[in-house]
Amino acid sequence: MLLPKDINPELSIYYNGSIILDQLFNKNNIELISLYSDVKAKSNMSFFTFILSLDWLFLSDIAFVNESGEVSLC
Repeated sequence: MLLPKDINPELSIYYNGSIILDQLFNKNNIELISLYSDVKAKSNMSFFTFILSLDWLFLSDIAFVNESGEVSLC
């Protein structure tokens, strides 16, 4: 869900995307699993939500995953 109608922002893709972006600003060109590990240490994000948020960042031309599995900012 992009924008939840309740008071739980941690369920939104925007909120979780911002957590991923925060980690990418600190460490650009990071492996996908390492990025998830860093995000998981900061918040209790499920892998499904992580992938969905990463897909949203990709479709928005904010993040890119290359063939070797590294995530970087566009």
